Amino acid sequence: MTPADGRPAVRDDLPVTFRPVVTRVVLLTMGAALFAVLTAVAVAMPHDGQAPWSTGERVVVSLTGAFFSSVLVLLSRPKAVADPAGLTVVNLIVKRRLAWPEVLGVHLRNGDAWVHLDLADGTSLAVMAIQPGIAKQRALRDALRLRTLVQELGEARGDTADESH
Repeated sequence: MTPADGRPAVRDDLPVTFRPVVTRVVLLTMGAALFAVLTAVAVAMPHDGQAPWSTGERVVVSLTGAFFSSVLVLLSRPKAVADPAGLTVVNLIVKRRLAWPEVLGVHLRNGDAWVHLDLADGTSLAVMAIQPGIAKQRALRDALRLRTLVQELGEARGDTADESH
């Protein structure tokens, strides 16, 4: 709700950040473990004998670990930050800022990999920060909370909910 002077209503619960916490922990842990294991293998390989490893081979194995770890860090990047002025959606490589009136609906249907927003320009936007893969109940709670924020702070009125949860 907005006060009579047209300014956005002040909310004590904002800003709020939505993240796939369990997925993020798994990805970051696996990235660190992968890097550690491949670096340990590179260091532990023999310097001499019948099949010695060169410095270049050791570096390549460590860099391979660093590359795959950075991919896992990138996959753990998604988040959505809701504040009184709007919503910032950060997916893998794209970041988009939306004012609340731009968001018309929030959908998380059975089988969806993540939440989708209906936007005022007729397009939709994936919100990878809310994904039911590992933590379904948390994703449903977060989707409902985001839907409530859209209904209260944006121009979306009425029920945009999907009953297919």
